[in-house]
Amino acid sequence: MRRFAPLLALLSVTACGDRYEPVQLYMAKTPECKDYVETSRFDLPGGITVTATSPSTLPGGGAEFGFVYLLPRGAMAQFATLTYPVTQPKGARIANAQVVTFYSRGTDTRPEIVDSIEGVPKLLAAVANSDHTQWRARLRVPAKLPERFDLTPPALYIDGDRYRLRTFTYRYFADRKAYGLCQ
Repeated sequence: MRRFAPLLALLSVTACGDRYEPVQLYMAKTPECKDYVETSRFDLPGGITVTATSPSTLPGGGAEFGFVYLLPRGAMAQFATLTYPVTQPKGARIANAQVVTFYSRGTDTRPEIVDSIEGVPKLLAAVANSDHTQWRARLRVPAKLPERFDLTPPALYIDGDRYRLRTFTYRYFADRKAYGLCQ
């Protein structure tokens, strides 16, 4: 029995941990990406989620994008980089989205109580007085964007492990006269 003890210990440790499997790292399900969606949520380990919301189309052909990072109490996540690249579909970089605002607030607090910071924070941390903390990012690409493109938020380190985020896919919807998330 003694010679099997290390093996049993290893098996018990691996059986206890939750195995994280990312779901759909690339948002577009079809090459046409013709189906409009209002939001797209991506789940990460530890109950952390990232949600992309529909962009606002700017007069010059650019757009503003919204991302909501939701962290449960006690959770922390660190950005692997501080850039939000905008690329051709699965291709070359077009631009980096500029951070307009980045702020946080506990979901159990009044909405007008927010902490705003300049640029991308190096660490997202949940507040102690709320069940969840929202970190909201508003990004902008002022230059004219192509008919279809991707935006990939930076990877996150959670408990020392690096996790890629979903590449969110956008296209121009002529019937809406605006950019939108697409599948």
